[in-house]
Amino acid sequence: MKDQAGRVFSVAKDNPWAPGCTLSSSVWAGHGYDLSHFSLAPETSISEESYPAAKLWIVADGTGQVSVQKQNVSTLRAGSLYVLPVDTPVGVRTKDGLIYSELSLRKDTNMNPLLKSGCVFQLKNLVPYQDGKIVNMNLIDDDHLMLALMSFTKGTGLSEHAAPGEALIFALDGEAVITYEGEPHTIHAGENFKFDAGGKHAVTANGNFKMALLLTK
Repeated sequence: MKDQAGRVFSVAKDNPWAPGCTLSSSVWAGHGYDLSHFSLAPETSISEESYPAAKLWIVADGTGQVSVQKQNVSTLRAGSLYVLPVDTPVGVRTKDGLIYSELSLRKDTNMNPLLKSGCVFQLKNLVPYQDGKIVNMNLIDDDHLMLALMSFTKGTGLSEHAAPGEALIFALDGEAVITYEGEPHTIHAGENFKFDAGGKHAVTANGNFKMALLLTK
């Protein structure tokens, strides 16, 4: 992934839109998957296109309207996850600006049945809080890619460990401290953090905290 590891950052702030333009940049690709960031300026759109495999849009900032076969069907806002229907023309338009990450999947990707095609979800609402526990939900779990949601309550966390692949965190609710290679970093909802493969890290919740974790394997 091209995002720099070991710092708190924001996909939205690091990918500002340009007036009158739509911007896209691929930040990771491998094993048939691709992660890109998109920035749409106010009053711009991406015309409808169809795709042979599923795509997920994770919204960082702004609002937009999804169109399917020329009908506006869904509204996107910060924290939304949209599952694009396969082999169906889908486009997006924004009045105020929209920034999102697009995860392109393979046809054989193993997705949680909860992720219904053509539906918008608020990611932080998909997993509950449970006192004294860490709650985990895998949305995608393949040989080379995992997308998981996790919730923590105050005092819970993950002890120091390392993963064999790169990882990207999307903070969804609350606040936590991520310790990376011995250095603590406070992360808040709407911010991101990246781990390099083998990077030692730990997570400690300061209160209720939810995050999405995208892990390459």
